[in-house]
Amino acid sequence: MLKEFKEFALKGNVMDMAVGIIIGAAFGTIVSSLVDDVMMPPIGLVLGGVDFSDIFVTMREGTTPGPYLTLAAAKAAGAATWNIGQFVNAVIKFTIVAFALFMVVKAMNRLRRAEAAAPTVPPAPSQEQVLLTEIRDLLARK
Repeated sequence: MLKEFKEFALKGNVMDMAVGIIIGAAFGTIVSSLVDDVMMPPIGLVLGGVDFSDIFVTMREGTTPGPYLTLAAAKAAGAATWNIGQFVNAVIKFTIVAFALFMVVKAMNRLRRAEAAAPTVPPAPSQEQVLLTEIRDLLARK
């Protein structure tokens, strides 16, 4: 059983998948930073200085009564919140990752089509086919 597991774990597909997962996690971190640190501050500035991640609706007040200025303050008070801004951030992150994946798949499909369109040289006929062709030609001459 250990031998079978070793063969499975060391197959190329498993290793490729592991590398893909690690790179995907790193890419997710980069996208999170892009959305949270680069894209949302200017959008918040255009919207009047709003921190987008702090857009929320209080559904039930916590131990200290509201209004709560930030999501962190609402969480600290134990309030039940509906975190609209964080959801919008997650949707934007997903859209960026999905678009990047789409571009990768599109490039891979283009390469595959180029390989398929390349003319292939037909294989040389086998010795048996050559002999049969010669016999056919000799019989046709008679």
